[in-house]
Amino acid sequence: MNSFRKAVEARDEQAIEALLADDVVFTSPVAFKPYPGKPVTAAILRGVLRVFQDFEYVREIADANGRDHALLFEATVDGKKINGCDFLKYDEHGKIVDFMVMVRPLSAAQALAAAMAGQFERIQQEAAAQIAREAGA
Repeated sequence: MNSFRKAVEARDEQAIEALLADDVVFTSPVAFKPYPGKPVTAAILRGVLRVFQDFEYVREIADANGRDHALLFEATVDGKKINGCDFLKYDEHGKIVDFMVMVRPLSAAQALAAAMAGQFERIQQEAAAQIAREAGA
């Protein structure tokens, strides 16, 4: 079983963040521009953990070398059933460098967009605080 999948299923925010490369790029299913960097990606994923209910990975697909994974999931957002896929690309150190999410149907994607918009200020604050901590370290 994929290490990211294990961390998400355990809702282990620290383990999730530890699997992200510093230069990870997160591509959201509901935002036009990708989000570069570990602080914002980790904050987004914490926000997702807050808005998804009944989250479950239902299938896992990996390439032969284990560096590309597709994790299919089901969840509920604001009463809407959502199906999606996390596409993960790992570097040679086992860190996620590319993280893209796709979801369906449109009504669930719209519910996800609205729910995440409600999280956006907190996401920005968490990312900025982490960047400040790292700059002071």
